[in-house]
Amino acid sequence: MAIFRETPYSAFNFLVDLEPGQGSEVRAGFSEVSGLNAEVTVAEYRAGNDRVNYVRKVPGIHKAGDVTLKRGVIGAQNLYEWLEKGRTGKISEAKRDIVVKLQSEDRTDTVVSWKLRGAMPIKWTGPTLTAKGGGDVAIEELVLSVETIEQE
Repeated sequence: MAIFRETPYSAFNFLVDLEPGQGSEVRAGFSEVSGLNAEVTVAEYRAGNDRVNYVRKVPGIHKAGDVTLKRGVIGAQNLYEWLEKGRTGKISEAKRDIVVKLQSEDRTDTVVSWKLRGAMPIKWTGPTLTAKGGGDVAIEELVLSVETIEQE
């Protein structure tokens, strides 16, 4: 359940649970979650015998956008193995519910959570490797196709 307050929460305290309820340990935290969005399409309709000359907006289907997760490369294979399930046609194993939890600044409470239902990896991008500099962290990126997003 969302916890209301007058000032906005900070965006840097969050958890991503890839397998809710499984009790599996978190191998690496994600440094970024982007693309949390939902959209309702509308269809324009006007009956020929309408007295006023405007179209009505009729709600159509709703859809969720693709969600991108980024984390530092730690050598864990879990993201790539999950992608492989979809690539090999194991759709029932590839689709799962993901929970993104925004925490309070002291990390004692989950203030808002988003459940990504029917999430399935559709793209994995490995890190950009460069020999110059040496101060950057190697980041991998996973793009998820999401059927619907629920805020709790």
